[in-house]
Amino acid sequence: MGRGAARSRPCPLPRPRSRSRVRSLVLTAGVATAALFGGLVPGAQAAPEAAAANPYERGPAPTVAAIEAPLGSYAVSQTAVSAGAVSGFGGGTIYYPTSTADGTFGAVAIAPGFTATQSSVAWLGPRLASRGFVVFTINTLSTLDQPAARGRQLLAALDHLKQNSTVSGRIDAARLGVMGHSMGGGGSLEAAKSRTTLKAAIPLTGWNTDKTWPELRTPTLVVGADGDTVAPVATHSEPFYESLPGTLDKAYLELNGATHSAPTSSNTTIAKYSLSWLKRFIDDDTRYEQFLCPLPQPSPTIEEYRGSCPLG
Repeated sequence: MGRGAARSRPCPLPRPRSRSRVRSLVLTAGVATAALFGGLVPGAQAAPEAAAANPYERGPAPTVAAIEAPLGSYAVSQTAVSAGAVSGFGGGTIYYPTSTADGTFGAVAIAPGFTATQSSVAWLGPRLASRGFVVFTINTLSTLDQPAARGRQLLAALDHLKQNSTVSGRIDAARLGVMGHSMGGGGSLEAAKSRTTLKAAIPLTGWNTDKTWPELRTPTLVVGADGDTVAPVATHSEPFYESLPGTLDKAYLELNGATHSAPTSSNTTIAKYSLSWLKRFIDDDTRYEQFLCPLPQPSPTIEEYRGSCPLG
């Protein structure tokens, strides 16, 4: 069982309407009032329904069954990137929605752990790309690279994606995130520390000698495992989470009955909450907030969940 701060608690009152929705309601009310008294006031225009919609929403409205399924609504293509074709990291594989009909997508770079290659996190590629992300699972320059080096390589991979990759035209360069397993998870924290413009970070059973991260400004989901003996939650994931600023959108998911290697194979719980976090903060898609707030309760797969609710 996790140790540390308070257990999951009910969310406060529901989150207020987004500014765009409030603005739409005000405009609609004003138009209706003007019509009631003899037509629109000079200069007033009826706001089109699309004006209130989030332009970054991708895919259908989510359900539990849909986000727990192995694949989403987008067909996925992939392309291999050789180490010789890039600078600052070891190449990898890009997974992306085949269709361009919906415009650009947010992008996520994912790093493996100590002694591992991209194959250990490859399952996340099609799982996330089929929900509307461009995903880059990377190899590091050395399988022995430490978290700081992996953090730099995650950022180099994102730079390659948006500037030099064959899919750069599909990517919104302002909506980027990082993930990683073990030392790659520690690397995702390093990347978020270095580049505060990142929209989301998710360390998966992360390992790092640095235990405190008060500098982070990126919404962060920390995932630990109750049976992890390589990066025990008491000395890694929990202090990572507890050290994040109190004003930051953050969450701590501790897997039940899981080990350090849980993120290296298909895992519905990891995928469900990682997807919801990326959708909420890279795409600003509040349709996914229902899976994060109220806080998820302990279950056969969740030992503990803590977090900030409502999400800002």
